[in-house]
Amino acid sequence: MPAYKLVALDLDGTLLTDDKAISAENRAAILEATDRGVTVAFSTGRGIQNALPYVEELGLKSPIVTVNGSEVWKSPGVLHERHLLDRGLLRKLHELAVQYDTWFWAYSVGDIYNKDRWASEAEIEENEWLKFGYYVENTEVLAAIRKEIESWDLLEITNSHPFNMELNPKGISKASGLEQVCGMLGITMKEVIAMGDSLNDVAMIRAAGLGVAMGNAQEEVKKLADRVTVTNEEHGVAKIIREFVLG
Repeated sequence: MPAYKLVALDLDGTLLTDDKAISAENRAAILEATDRGVTVAFSTGRGIQNALPYVEELGLKSPIVTVNGSEVWKSPGVLHERHLLDRGLLRKLHELAVQYDTWFWAYSVGDIYNKDRWASEAEIEENEWLKFGYYVENTEVLAAIRKEIESWDLLEITNSHPFNMELNPKGISKASGLEQVCGMLGITMKEVIAMGDSLNDVAMIRAAGLGVAMGNAQEEVKKLADRVTVTNEEHGVAKIIREFVLG
């Protein structure tokens, strides 16, 4: 069995239970892995502000991939690189959201805007933008928005839930973020275990030495993974760490 040196974890639907907590089982397995010198790092669609509480809860000092790879952190509070969303594209994405009357949100550096609190034209210019997202339960509307965005061929299109769509700069993904992390750690992607449940996890699951889909993952993610574990409610992260890292 290869010696895995990095365990990259998605947060929502993967490490976290449905009520957004880290189970005692997952916590114990992660701390045991880090005690053995294995790096455990989060690779999430969340912005740093929404990921840090879990980093702090576990006392991790490892790199972090946030906003689906638009930001890579050398360690908590130390930015390694950032990839920005073009403001013109941001405006076009917002226009589509208004046209189709969907819920939407966008991460800027240091803030989150959404349908209830959208940025003024001055704020659009002042801010640096990282990611835009839609949420709509009408699959026809979601497909229509996707078709329009695909026609531009300028953005990375993923999701973190079957009813949402997330847009990042072209070529930016959790995999591109993890490649940066591997560079910092002096390891290769073959030495990585990557775990997730949604389309924004596919790139890293396919690029990792061991790509793991959660039992609750979207079917497409399961098909592309090397291994399917139990669900986020059944401590799937702990199960994989115990099997492949702690032995």
